[in-house]
Amino acid sequence: MTDLTSLSASALSAMIAGRRVSAVEVMQAHLDRIARVNPGLNAVISLRPADDLLAEARAADAAPRRGWLHGLPLAVKDLALVKGIRSTSGSPIFADLVPAEDDALARALRATGAILIGKTNTPEFGLGSHSFNPIFGVTRNPYDGSRTAGGSSGGAAAALAARLVPIADGSDMMGSLRNPAAFCNVYGFRPSYGLVPSDPVGDTFLHQLSTNGPMGRTVEDVARLLESLARPDPRLPHSRPPEAYSDGLDSDPKGARIGWLGDWGGAYPMEPGILGLCETALETFTALGAHVEPVAPPFPAEKLWDAWITLRSFAIAGGVAPLHANPKTRALLKPEMLWEIERGLALSAMEVHRASTLRSQWFATLAALFQTYDALVLPSAQVWPFPVEWRYPETIDGHPMDTYHRWMEVVIPVSLVGLPALALPAGFGPQGLPMGMQLFGPRGADRAILRLGQAYHRATDWPARRPPAL
Repeated sequence: MTDLTSLSASALSAMIAGRRVSAVEVMQAHLDRIARVNPGLNAVISLRPADDLLAEARAADAAPRRGWLHGLPLAVKDLALVKGIRSTSGSPIFADLVPAEDDALARALRATGAILIGKTNTPEFGLGSHSFNPIFGVTRNPYDGSRTAGGSSGGAAAALAARLVPIADGSDMMGSLRNPAAFCNVYGFRPSYGLVPSDPVGDTFLHQLSTNGPMGRTVEDVARLLESLARPDPRLPHSRPPEAYSDGLDSDPKGARIGWLGDWGGAYPMEPGILGLCETALETFTALGAHVEPVAPPFPAEKLWDAWITLRSFAIAGGVAPLHANPKTRALLKPEMLWEIERGLALSAMEVHRASTLRSQWFATLAALFQTYDALVLPSAQVWPFPVEWRYPETIDGHPMDTYHRWMEVVIPVSLVGLPALALPAGFGPQGLPMGMQLFGPRGADRAILRLGQAYHRATDWPARRPPAL
């Protein structure tokens, strides 16, 4: 009998639609696997009672089909608010929060027929690419339980790789879809900023650094989940019209021009083996007929970093400063959050303006570069999955890191200007640890990037290499 947990979300969707399998059978298979595997990983948290989930699956089997996710079990990243499910953001401040309403992401998933079974683990408030928090503990890497699954979508990536869920949502400010995808050998897609809406709460004009997005074990699943999440909202100033991302996904990449940025001329320290693995993975595109060539650093890395840490602290402080103002909640904030808020509160308007001017210059530089290249590539991470006991890497190949997040600097050229980026699995290092690379293009080129990713997936299918111990 087919192991239902091994199938893609698209395959399961077709089977449920064709009555070849029931939503109850799919739910039971995933619940059984969660019971068996999740205790060693801690990827899925706040799991709803099995009887309630099976009852919901039976109701799905008897109801008209709502969408392609109809009857599929999904666990939502614990930064999202989900009605009736504990939604903590990994913070003791919200340890007991059970929302009365869904947020935009949860509503979109339910509208397409998904059954929301619980949450996936995340760092406290999503800060830091290592998924641990004082409520649920640490999420472990399915390929090596002594190593991190990354973050902040670490629980989602680990749950996908371990076949606990068929598909997952994530979010990305500083590589939170791309880093865990690389560490767990799955796909993660950061869409063009504005394509996937959030609720119109607080400022909706200035803070363009973070977005929700899809994760999956196939590019088709990623494209289809993007269709479910990309719902224009006229209340949002950066809202973008969606496309049929899964239509015409299979295309010939012959003649596509891809630029390899490597380590940005040495500006981004890399652990040994990462660059070589990515360069080997890029040979797949060459074999498919694309033109791949190295690109010199197009902009000073230090200017990008300066703009990034200013705009990031500005955004974070704007969102959670009230928690800092209250002594009781301030005492419960982790040091990284205090650092961000206090930096953000100390910024002047002109400092933010200068950072945004640098961002604007980088966007214009990229626009010129994309006249030559269809896509650019960087590694998705600068380090291999590191020990779970670490808070964060303090050095990279002998280079000291001066902040808690400098070790993820390679993701900010994309994040700073809201570009679409697909995290592609690139294979495994000598220790059996996964790594990946980020394929990105101009804003609005989401469909083109997914098509290139589909050609790569057809030729490689790295996620089919399951964790050996699972």
